[in-house]
Amino acid sequence: MRPMLDSLPVLYRDLLPEFFQKGVPVETKATCDTCAMCPSSASGTVESVDGVSRLFRPDTKCCTYYPRLPNYLIGALLSDGRAELAEGRRRMEEKMGSRLGVTPQWVKASARYNLLYRNSRQFFGRAASMRCPYYEEQQGGCTIWPYREAVCSTFFCKYVAGADGRKFWMTLKTYLTLTEIQLSRYAVLQLLPEYILAGRDKPELTDSPSVEDLDERPLPAKDYAALWGKWEGREAEFYRACHDLVRALTPEQVDKLLGLDGVIELKVLEKSHRDAVAPELPKVLKLNPEATVKWLADGSVALGAYSEYDAVALPGLAYALLVEFTGLEPVEKVRERLRQEKQADLHEDILLELYRHRILTTA
Repeated sequence: MRPMLDSLPVLYRDLLPEFFQKGVPVETKATCDTCAMCPSSASGTVESVDGVSRLFRPDTKCCTYYPRLPNYLIGALLSDGRAELAEGRRRMEEKMGSRLGVTPQWVKASARYNLLYRNSRQFFGRAASMRCPYYEEQQGGCTIWPYREAVCSTFFCKYVAGADGRKFWMTLKTYLTLTEIQLSRYAVLQLLPEYILAGRDKPELTDSPSVEDLDERPLPAKDYAALWGKWEGREAEFYRACHDLVRALTPEQVDKLLGLDGVIELKVLEKSHRDAVAPELPKVLKLNPEATVKWLADGSVALGAYSEYDAVALPGLAYALLVEFTGLEPVEKVRERLRQEKQADLHEDILLELYRHRILTTA
C-alpha cells in the first residue's frame, strides 16, 4: 500500500488532515499505460453487456470525461513552469481564451457536453467526440495530471478490493469534491466577493440548456465582463492568486471551511477505508443471483457482479460449488459439508475475493 496523498495532487499534502497519510491499495489491475480495458490487454474484463461493448478505444481509454477544474488547481498549473507541463498550460490558456465554461470558480465543460455525457454513458471510453480536452492522443496520457480534479484522482476501471475498493474511492471523490467546492469559493470570496454575494457559486438548477448553450457560444461580452468584474482580461492572474490563497491555508483552516459536511464525509471515508484495507469474511454468504456468468472455451467461467468492467475467473468445478452457498447456513458449515460430501473446498481467501467482487453476497 501507499499513502492516500500519493494519489492526489501535491497541493493537498499540506492541506488535508493526518488521516490522508494512511495507506491505500495500489490499483494494480487498472493499468493506464497499457490500458486494462483496451482490446489488446482486457483480461478479466466483461467485454459486453446486453450486446454493447464495454472495451475502451486505445485513443480515448477512460478519458471520455471533461473535468471541472477548480480555480486554485488551474492557478497551480499556470504557475508550474516545468517543461513537461507546457502542453497542459497551452491547452488551459487556449480554453481560457475561448471564454466557454470559464468562470472565477471553475474551468468546466459546456452545457452541451454535460447534456451529452449524462445521456450517453454507454459510450464511456469509446466515443472520441467525448474525449477530455487535456488528453494527449499520441502519448496516451494527461497533460495536466499533477493538477487533476476529484474524479480523475479517484476513478479506476478495476479495483483490487472489488466493491469495497470502488466504494472507498467513490467516497474519497465525494470528500475531494466538497473540498474543491469550498476552497474555490473561499478563494473567490477573497478576490471577487461580488461573485459569491450574487449567488453565482450556486449549482445550476436547470437541465435544459439554452440554444446558445447547445451551439456552445461563449457568454456575450457584456455578461462575461459582469461575471469577472475587475479581473476581466486578467483571468490567469486571478487563478494564480487563488492558488496562492489556498496553498497558504493550514489543515485546521481547511477543516473549518469544510464544516459539518466535512466532518461527516471524513467519518464515512474512514469507514470505507477500513472496509477496503481490512476486509472480514461474512459469516453467512449466498451466490448472487444477479451475477453474470460466461463460460469460456477452456471450461472456466467468468463471473461479474459489482462492475461491468471487472470479472473473476474460476475453474468450472469451483463454480459448481458456489451454488451450495444459499445464505441459509454459516460459511464454515457449508465448507465442512463440501469437504465431507464432495471432497472439495473453497479456501477462505477465495471466498473473500468472491465476496469483495459480490459474486457471493450477504444473505
